[in-house]
Amino acid sequence: MTDCTPERLAALQAELAAVRAETQEFMATVSHDLRAPLRHIVSYAQLVQEDAGPQLDAEVQGFLATIVDSARHMGGLLDGLSQLSRAGAQPIQVESVALHDLVQAICDRLASEYPQRVLQWDIAPDLPVLQSDAQLLGQALEQVLGNAVKFTAGRAPGVIRVDCARDVDGSTLLQIYDNGAGYNPAQQAKLFKVFGRLHSAQQFAGVGMGLVLARKLLQRVDARIAIEGAVDAGCTVRMGFPPSA
Repeated sequence: MTDCTPERLAALQAELAAVRAETQEFMATVSHDLRAPLRHIVSYAQLVQEDAGPQLDAEVQGFLATIVDSARHMGGLLDGLSQLSRAGAQPIQVESVALHDLVQAICDRLASEYPQRVLQWDIAPDLPVLQSDAQLLGQALEQVLGNAVKFTAGRAPGVIRVDCARDVDGSTLLQIYDNGAGYNPAQQAKLFKVFGRLHSAQQFAGVGMGLVLARKLLQRVDARIAIEGAVDAGCTVRMGFPPSA
């Protein structure tokens, strides 16, 4: 029979916390220590481009451009790992969070970042007040709403709707719908994988960390996330908060 005494459970919890801390420290260290050589690669490749560029043929110039682009892409991957490690280490501060105000502030900020886009926001006025961590929840919403803006590129207008529902178990469901590119449901398993991408970098920028980070942040506040989508038919993201929230 499995030993489930309070002492054993406490020991397992302490062991799990130690493993998590070690993993976060490892990710942060790797992210930090790889930045210096990456900066050197970019800097010296650019120096070659500037100093010797006119003397190089088009093929060699293309090689240099690939080096610079690849190094910058790796920098983006490291940024994603760094964000993920910080998400697991932030302290939790529970307070009353007015969802409508939080969502509206994020949407306003995103709209100002893309002034050239035609975006149609539809935010339900009756979004509830939750007991949660405003910073962690806001960061998760930034990722999800940012994705909605990104993947509605090319739509005129890009429609993003936010509303709320009650799940069968009494939990609060925050629902975010967009009319964007969507995705092939056969690729569903890739949604929450680190560096998982369902579209090429030529179609949409990014390194495939947004949803992983959003789920990590939501787990910290005892919330869950699920996504449904179809090709060229947009996505619906549902964030579930426990009844006590």
